[in-house]
Amino acid sequence: MALQQIVQETVTGLGYDLVEIDRTAGGLLRITIDWPWQPGSELFINVEDCEKVNRQLQFALEVDGVEYNRLEVSSPGIDRPLRHEKDFERFVGELIDVTLKAPMGESAGGLVSASRKKFRGTLERTANEEGWQIVWSDAPADKPGQRISKKRVPAPLHALGFTLDELREARLAPVVDFKGRKPKVEA
Repeated sequence: MALQQIVQETVTGLGYDLVEIDRTAGGLLRITIDWPWQPGSELFINVEDCEKVNRQLQFALEVDGVEYNRLEVSSPGIDRPLRHEKDFERFVGELIDVTLKAPMGESAGGLVSASRKKFRGTLERTANEEGWQIVWSDAPADKPGQRISKKRVPAPLHALGFTLDELREARLAPVVDFKGRKPKVEA
């Protein structure tokens, strides 16, 4: 059996989703797992989950004769990769980093550099619900304690529509808040 199939069957058999398989030249086999997504649930992978999958994968890989020097099972982390349609559906409204395969070109309309490939903004569905878009503002972030004038004009919002085929990479933007998680506000 192929490595992808062995890992996929083992991980899903234990009740997890396979996010990524990474194999390095030095013999490291890195497997990234997550809980299957269900709207409204916020489960996080912990050390016990990784240990359980690691033990099971060691047996499965040994039985099928897969060569590796070191096996590492981990959670997706705060900069989780987004690859499939279901990943984008799960993280609508979240801050993401997107890298395009090709520069925007003339479609930017002069508002954004035509050679730009990288964007950070909020993930949204397009109006026709058939694609995705990222919405951002080029205004600098407010500093803690900074006084903001009531007369200040907000910076305009930019939106870029894309399909999954146009992406080189998409990840959740790593936002760290040392004051703890805040509940999501329903708009």
